[in-house]
Amino acid sequence: LTKDFIIMVRTVAVIGAGPSGLTSIKSCLDEGLEPTCFESSEDIGGLWRFKEHPDPGRANIYQSVIINSSKEMMSYSDFPPPAHLPNNMHHSQLLIYLRLYAETFDLFKHIVFQTTVVSVRQRPDFPVSGQWEVETERTEGQRESQVFDAVMVCTGHFTQPHLPLKDFPGIEEFEGRYLHSWEYRSAEGLQGKRVVVVGIGNSGGDIAVDASRVAEQVYLSTRKGAWVVSRVGAGGLPGDLVGTSRLDKLLQKLFPSWITWMMEKNLNQSFDHRLYGLQPKHGFFAQIPVVNDDLPGRIISGRVLIKPNIREIRGSSVAFEDGSVVDKVDVVVFATGYNYDFPFLPSGLLANSSHRLSLYRNVFPPGLARPSLAVVGFVCNLGAINPLAEMQARWATRVFKGLLTLPSEEAMLQDIKRDTSTLQNRFACLERHPLQVDHIPYLDSMAEELGVRPNLLGLLLREPGVGLRVLLGPCTPYQYRLRGPGQWDGARQAILTQWERVAQPFRTRMAAQPESRTRASCSLRLTLTLSGAVLLLTLYTRHSLSSLLSHPTGLLYKLYSPSETMWGWK
Repeated sequence: LTKDFIIMVRTVAVIGAGPSGLTSIKSCLDEGLEPTCFESSEDIGGLWRFKEHPDPGRANIYQSVIINSSKEMMSYSDFPPPAHLPNNMHHSQLLIYLRLYAETFDLFKHIVFQTTVVSVRQRPDFPVSGQWEVETERTEGQRESQVFDAVMVCTGHFTQPHLPLKDFPGIEEFEGRYLHSWEYRSAEGLQGKRVVVVGIGNSGGDIAVDASRVAEQVYLSTRKGAWVVSRVGAGGLPGDLVGTSRLDKLLQKLFPSWITWMMEKNLNQSFDHRLYGLQPKHGFFAQIPVVNDDLPGRIISGRVLIKPNIREIRGSSVAFEDGSVVDKVDVVVFATGYNYDFPFLPSGLLANSSHRLSLYRNVFPPGLARPSLAVVGFVCNLGAINPLAEMQARWATRVFKGLLTLPSEEAMLQDIKRDTSTLQNRFACLERHPLQVDHIPYLDSMAEELGVRPNLLGLLLREPGVGLRVLLGPCTPYQYRLRGPGQWDGARQAILTQWERVAQPFRTRMAAQPESRTRASCSLRLTLTLSGAVLLLTLYTRHSLSSLLSHPTGLLYKLYSPSETMWGWK
């Protein structure tokens, strides 16, 4: 990058004020840039702001949505969630957190509401200036064009419903009502109805459960099945805080088949996926699982019946591929995912690499003469999106300023091709999930370039309490504020107190301490913590390895679950 380009980058257009847009605004401010965020609606929140009557082209959720990621895992890296908020929040509570984030860092004054971006075009001198002409339209119809030095696209990928009606012969003559999950608000109006839900992603599972509370019968149709996990993990802790450490990731990398087998074995001990008609062909880590606490209970009670793929629809009857037929169906809900589209960008800007967008590190189009446009939050993973979007925004703004440089176009294209091939081998059904990344490796790779990846060895030597939590505890976002650009003085304390924030929402009734519990367990926990590194040597014995892999989160739970004092027993 030339010195002139570095000097010229000052103004940045941020498109969208959802979670990705908010962290992009803040990242711009952290780097001394001047962001202007255009939000088409009247408020922040994006996907997480429930709309009773949503407009086409905007993300939407249903009334009952609970976030799949716990608050500690989905938080921004320098803004721990308030301790009183529940671990897995209702969408309205997540909106409270986003509003607190925006207010704390004074982001609202940089947002222009009820303003839609209709086009983003390169200026005639783009090879020299890297500038973009951004045309916007107000709700009242007024249009305006402004020039920006850089653009951050933060519109997400839940705005264009994928409705493959051609795959369902007879749907056009269906005598009932059909809709996409994007249109679903609540179970109101489904009382006494027969409902078929097509697709067993997270939306399909949620809607099937929600509808089953009032419907006469719900049928959940799936082509390939799915692994189902609960938000509630070992000991009642949030499930994504257990088994998501750097050590767990290392074990998965070293022993992938064994870890997968043990994970599936543990899931089937909760309920047999084959017995319940859910057993997929792919392994657990090959596709994002369904997160649902209630689906097994609705299946065992008969309120939800699992069915194979639909073969055809005849009038009000739905015929399935196994030859079974359900008559008098009233409603079909297609939970069939989303297409992605950026209608405001030049048509050739975001080319495809196989079925994925050709974006270097899922952020930068490789063919630009100047790297002044970034796509933020356009990923999905087994984990929370907010930390990924924040890391992308931190990286992109450093590139805008010229503090980090991108490889050549040829090198970026090769990296995209290599990454696509790796993901195709790693994940199943990538055609329908082209945005998937591996959570910790993806964060670490970008953090390495930023210079913010935690130095594990240094931490273990200088601050073993923090170092062991970084290695053996959940990979919470605060780890990426311990060092380097954007270092936050509160990061260590946030890591040391994360279990206190987990415990706080449970303190609605202080239960008596069990008589059999003694303070000796605290001493045992301290002993185990100080000898954590030594325990890793058990990996060299078959017996110990088998025990560890049978319960890969056991060590973490014993070492870093909330103490008796934290639970209020002392």
